Amino acid sequence: MDDHFLTRPGTIRRLWIGFVAVLAVLVLLDLAVDHHPTFALESVFGFGAWFGFLSCVVLIGIAKGLGVILKRPDTYYDR
Repeated sequence: MDDHFLTRPGTIRRLWIGFVAVLAVLVLLDLAVDHHPTFALESVFGFGAWFGFLSCVVLIGIAKGLGVILKRPDTYYDR
């Protein structure tokens, strides 16, 4: 039985390379856009890219912290 093409290691590697290339091009296109920043920090090169990445990291950290606080034991419904 053949594996689905999206599960093959070669396809996964090509997809990663493609996604990274698209992201790099999009960040480089930031140089061609005329920005009108409200705050000085917004004028930093690649602001949208690193701000979005850091926002995701913070949200994942918050979710992990909530998971530790709100997690029930595996035997919660066995009682």
